[in-house]
Amino acid sequence: MIKGLGLGASLVALTAMPAWAQTGLFLTYPPDGHETTATQIFLIGTGDGPVTINGQAIRQSPAGHFAPSFPLQLGTNRFTLRQGSQEQTVTITRQPLEAPLNGVSFGALEPAQNMSRQPGELICLGAVAPPNATVTARLGGQILTLTPQPPTASLPPNNAILTDQNAPNPERHSRYQGCFTATEPGDLGTPTFTLSLGRERVEAQGGSIAILSPQELEVIEVTAPQGVARTGPNTNHSRLTPLPRGTRATVTGREGDWLRLEYGAWINGAETRSLPGAVPPLARIRSVSGRPGPNGIEMAFPLTVPVPVTIEQEDERLRLTLHGAIAETDTIRLDDDPLIRRLDWQQVNPNTLTYTFHLKTPHQWGYDFRYDGSTLRLLLRYPPELRGELNGLRVVLDPGHGGAELGARGPNGYPEKEINLILSQKLRRELERRGAQVYLTRETDVDLGLRERMDFIAQVQPHVALSVHYNALPDSGNAEETAGIGMFWYHPQAHDLAVFLQESLVANLDRPHYGVFWNNLALTRPHAAPTVLMELGFMINPWEFEWITDEAAQDQLAGAIASALTQWVQTRQAVTVP
Repeated sequence: MIKGLGLGASLVALTAMPAWAQTGLFLTYPPDGHETTATQIFLIGTGDGPVTINGQAIRQSPAGHFAPSFPLQLGTNRFTLRQGSQEQTVTITRQPLEAPLNGVSFGALEPAQNMSRQPGELICLGAVAPPNATVTARLGGQILTLTPQPPTASLPPNNAILTDQNAPNPERHSRYQGCFTATEPGDLGTPTFTLSLGRERVEAQGGSIAILSPQELEVIEVTAPQGVARTGPNTNHSRLTPLPRGTRATVTGREGDWLRLEYGAWINGAETRSLPGAVPPLARIRSVSGRPGPNGIEMAFPLTVPVPVTIEQEDERLRLTLHGAIAETDTIRLDDDPLIRRLDWQQVNPNTLTYTFHLKTPHQWGYDFRYDGSTLRLLLRYPPELRGELNGLRVVLDPGHGGAELGARGPNGYPEKEINLILSQKLRRELERRGAQVYLTRETDVDLGLRERMDFIAQVQPHVALSVHYNALPDSGNAEETAGIGMFWYHPQAHDLAVFLQESLVANLDRPHYGVFWNNLALTRPHAAPTVLMELGFMINPWEFEWITDEAAQDQLAGAIASALTQWVQTRQAVTVP
């Protein structure tokens, strides 16, 4: 249960920040036995005297903190830290980016999981294998020769952008592929791959392949509160607009546990239920209406069937797309509204219908949508009505991590979760002093899941939500040379706020500029309000860590954030009440 929703919730007294002063040598990161694919590693720690690593003197901050980086060879790497008579050894293993092929053997197979497609779709079989091999696939009594493909590149993980190391890398292994089409529905079976190289020969099996009958396509209904729609059949693929509970859609393909829906999105089957005997849904819609509510304009789209939706935000526009819908619309009621200038609709193709809201202001303050039976209800939120400086503004502050989840750790082991809460409490006081209503997702050091934090924002319906964090880097980063403030946003309505906060804090506090990032994070995805995740400094940078833990600097930072938010709200089309 999330507590602290009540107006004017009392501040929880925080104990004084522990000194975290270590006696002698202390290594925070990496742990002994750490494994990584990075070509280098930083060693984060502290000492109360000069420290050497493998006999090499290292730089230390005035408080004795250090974070040098060292190259890593493939395999085992040992580092010995010394301070006076103290000594500590840490072993780190560097693994290759791609697992090496063990002699004459297969790497990845395609398909690796059971899959189904529609008649006439191109289906490609593939395998990673040693160069100069002969690779075939036997399927349904037919043999398909897989030919070696031109070299391709492998992509680093998304977080490589955080260290400016996101360039593609050439793949080291050879990829073999062959494609075919099947016109008749049925189960094609499981392909058997054969690899021949010299006198050696091995076989392996991939996932089974089935061709769906166009007359018997499955229809599903979304059972999750918000079904996660993606661009492909695994969690590496990008998110699309979530599908509200009750959404119905036709399944046009499968891959493992994932279902491909008629409009191209994929959803995990665990978030749906099958509707046996149901025919592919095609919704009809006639009248549309909009009514002013206490928090915004409430639009109602009465449909015969709840179908998938996509929402796109642009400057001065919001576009709603209904997939699998056809218009029979002659009448729309929408009186003059302080937010909406005009509503247009267009039948883009026989199965796709769009509604475009032309807004009176370039800034949007959040939206919500759900199915009520077969009626889609869309709320476009009004700006706050300010009385005085921030009176009338509701703000959610989310102190990141908590409980068993420490977050990043400073050189002396100090956990990010504690400084997140301290700064959030200070920022709440600053905002309340200006008249805002402020709600914290957690008031104490407790475990709190990402879903609970997102639900908290949806429940409070604030005008702005800020998630408070301090930063770290992947192993390949440079902890000594990377510092500064960064902002992360996801929905276009939050971009302007992220940029404004970033530029204001960097200029007014004279802090380094780390960057503004679009990022698909749980605490940037809430759409009920402009939501920004703030990374206010690097815990692992020895010198910036001293600024982070300085109480006077914390007070100054909280005041700067509150001042920046005040200025942003007052200049972004907020309604001021005399």
